[in-house]
Amino acid sequence: MTEEVQAGGMAGESAEPTGAEAARNPLLAALGDRVRNLRAQRGLTRKAVALSAEVSERHLANLEYGTGNASILVLQQVATALHCSLAELVGDVTTSSPEWLLIRELLEHRSEADLRRARLALGELLGSGRGDAARHRRIALIGLRGAGKSTLGPLLAQDLDVPFIELSREIETLAGCSVREIHDLYGTSAYRRYERRALEEVVQIHSEVVIATPGGIVSDPATFNELLSHCTTVWLRAAPEEHMGRVVAQGDTRPIAASKEAMDDLHRILDGRAAFYSKADLQIDTSGQTLEQSFKALRGSVRAAIAAAS
Repeated sequence: MTEEVQAGGMAGESAEPTGAEAARNPLLAALGDRVRNLRAQRGLTRKAVALSAEVSERHLANLEYGTGNASILVLQQVATALHCSLAELVGDVTTSSPEWLLIRELLEHRSEADLRRARLALGELLGSGRGDAARHRRIALIGLRGAGKSTLGPLLAQDLDVPFIELSREIETLAGCSVREIHDLYGTSAYRRYERRALEEVVQIHSEVVIATPGGIVSDPATFNELLSHCTTVWLRAAPEEHMGRVVAQGDTRPIAASKEAMDDLHRILDGRAAFYSKADLQIDTSGQTLEQSFKALRGSVRAAIAAAS
C-alpha cells in the first residue's frame, strides 16, 4: 500500500453531520478542521488515526466535524497519533512565550508572499542553510507518487552529470529494513526521524546531486525546512487522475479495489499538501505531457535556475 494511495482510502468515513449537528461551536469547528487537515497532510486514514489514538472512528469523526467535545486526554491521544504537539493541534503554539506573541503580531494578516520573505530572511539570520553555496546544485524533486520523480530524476541527473539518489532507499539503508517495515515495526515518528537523518547525510556528502524525495516529506516542517534550505526544490505536479493512473501503471493495482475511496483520499492528501509543495523553487506540471515533454520542461527550468544562481 502506498503512502499516498491506500487501497482502503477513506472507506467508512461518514458524511458531515447535517441539521442540528451542523450548528457547530466555532472553537470546536476550528479544532475539527485542524485535526482533519493534519490527518490529510500526513496521508492517514481516519481509521488509522482512530486506531493509533485508541478512540472509536465515530468519536474521531465527531471531533473532526466539530460536534464532539473531546476531553483533553483524548485530544492528547489524537495529537500523538498525528505526530504533532497538543499545542499545534489546538492552534496555540504561538502563545508559548512573549517573543512568540510579538512575532505572531508582526506576521498576522500578512500575505503568503510576505510570509515567505520573512521565512527566508529568518533562515538567513539564523543560519538555517539558505547561504549554502551548493544549494543551487542540489536538485530535489518533490510531489506525490506518480508525479514522475523516479522517472525524470535519473534523466535529469544524467543530463547534469551528477549522482541520482532515491531518498527512500537511503532511509531503508539507515534503518536496515524496508519503508513498510519501518512504519509497521516502529511507527511514523520513527520513519520521520530516519527521513531527516537520510536527508542530512545526503546534503552533507553531496554538493551536486538530484534527489527524488518521498511524497510525505513535507509533513515534517523541520525536514522540509532542511530540504528548502539546502536544495533547489522542484514540485512535479499532475492531476489526481494521472497520479492514480501512473501508480497503477507501475504495477500497484491495490487502489483499484476501492477506486472511489482511493481517489477521494488522494484528493484530500493533495489538498492538504499543496500549500507545502507550492513552496518549491520551481513547479513543473506533467499533466497530459509525454515523458520527453516533461523532461524538456524540467531540464530547461533547472538549467535556467542553476545559471541564474551561478
